[in-house]
Amino acid sequence: MIDLRFSEDELEQRREHITDFIRDQVDAAGTDGAVLGLSGGIDSTLTGTLAVEALGAENVHGLVLPATVSSDENMSDAERVAVDLEITYDVIEIEPIVDSLLAAYPEAEGDREAVGNARARVRGVMNYLVANHESRLVLGTGNRSEAAVGYFTKYGDGAVDCHPIGNLYKGQVRQLARHVGVPEELAAKTATAELWANQTDEEELGLSYETLDSILATHIDGPLPVAATCRLLEVDDETVERVREMYEQSEHKRNVPPAPPTLE
Repeated sequence: MIDLRFSEDELEQRREHITDFIRDQVDAAGTDGAVLGLSGGIDSTLTGTLAVEALGAENVHGLVLPATVSSDENMSDAERVAVDLEITYDVIEIEPIVDSLLAAYPEAEGDREAVGNARARVRGVMNYLVANHESRLVLGTGNRSEAAVGYFTKYGDGAVDCHPIGNLYKGQVRQLARHVGVPEELAAKTATAELWANQTDEEELGLSYETLDSILATHIDGPLPVAATCRLLEVDDETVERVREMYEQSEHKRNVPPAPPTLE
């Protein structure tokens, strides 16, 4: 794999760049602050930390949105982050809302992917309900690695006003988190979207984030063809092609819904 870590100076540059971005987004929208979902994971923890640096704790509102598949550990970590950041936060159980959706459309009962995505979309609705009520922006917590392969729910965790850490690969998220003082047990924590029980990101993706980051940096975002990428990273071509396939098939998630061109 290749080393994508930043130097200390580069970390400080990224820190300042992201906090400036958050302030600019809030100022441009004329809003009073930001709302974000807190999962207890590294992405939302880093985003929340930088949002507080940018806006002040009094202007950041956290939402902890557990479902029946959410682990007690992750929800406890999410509340811990809110307390440590000294931000206002609410805990809202989303499963009753998901149950209402399934009561309206029982045919989806038992469809793990459909119900899991519904949970993500309910969280998105709650984020915007609070944000609209308080005149705030919704901050996304997605990173560059997940965006590139479509590892997010369209109109769920992808339904946000901006992505402050969307320019960082997953490994860089962990590095910057450590740099800004996020506790190691959170920085090193196994990533999970918790859309269903016992789900982990790397198991669902079928490869480690280290491998994914390296393939993205050299082949998808970088100039190397498949064969050169395989030689440099010492991975097989099936792995590289799998990442390219995920990238190409998720293109629709990274763009606004298409419309036919205007006829002259």
